[in-house]
Amino acid sequence: MPGSPAAPEGGPLRLMAVMAHPDDESLGAGGVLARYAAEGVAVHLVTATRGQRGRYQGVPPGEGHPGPVEMARIREGELRAAAATLGVREVVILDYMDGEVDQADPDEATGRIATHLRRVRPHVVLTFDPYGAYGHPDHIAICQFTTAALVAAADPAESRVDRSLPPHAVSKLYYMVSSESSWEVYQAVFKRLVSRVDGVERVGQPWPEWAITTRVDTREHWPTVWRAVSCHQTQIGAYEKLRDLSPEYHERLWGSQRFYRALSLVNGGRRLETDLFEGLR
Repeated sequence: MPGSPAAPEGGPLRLMAVMAHPDDESLGAGGVLARYAAEGVAVHLVTATRGQRGRYQGVPPGEGHPGPVEMARIREGELRAAAATLGVREVVILDYMDGEVDQADPDEATGRIATHLRRVRPHVVLTFDPYGAYGHPDHIAICQFTTAALVAAADPAESRVDRSLPPHAVSKLYYMVSSESSWEVYQAVFKRLVSRVDGVERVGQPWPEWAITTRVDTREHWPTVWRAVSCHQTQIGAYEKLRDLSPEYHERLWGSQRFYRALSLVNGGRRLETDLFEGLR
């Protein structure tokens, strides 16, 4: 693409987001995906499931719910529309069952993600943090599989990856995190974000400010993100309060997105980054 920011070896910079469900890309990383796509970065998205066990217009699976097969079809359409709105160039769906990503064969899942890493050859990858935002097992699993996939993609002897593709070392890996200020807004809008797993209640916690390595300004892209969020019509009832947030809450929630730099081959130190591609431009 003419005018795209160039990578050190030539060609445009490439970013891959690896998410668990349709709508994670918009609510979790929409600001940075829209920003970098607008800057000419080649943005790719891998999503583990089709969200087939999600609520339908607020209705849980059961009576009044279209069922997992139809829900998968609907939510895939919503995902692709949202990704196009954000400027994502390609969407890949791994097709694991919603709510069962942690039960996937780890060798297979790692190998499939690693194969996409070798094919796309992104400079930067982002995914969930090891706590899955609020303990969601799918989020935790996709973080673990993605992190392992970076190692597998770079290993010339790795057998779980498509061997016809040359090895690729991702330069930077980021985990999406929330600060105390953004978490307060989420709690105000969505109430308590909780996962109940094996009889244990997992409650989301913000990351301490000192542990956040990267803060990317995304204020200009909130209208685009909201259009992407609105593509998820089956889920929109849960998001409606976002439309009417006060300017202060908008700034705290969407003014910037925060990350933990889990791996970098090109930079380091404790100075706060403002660009996922720092050290690569």
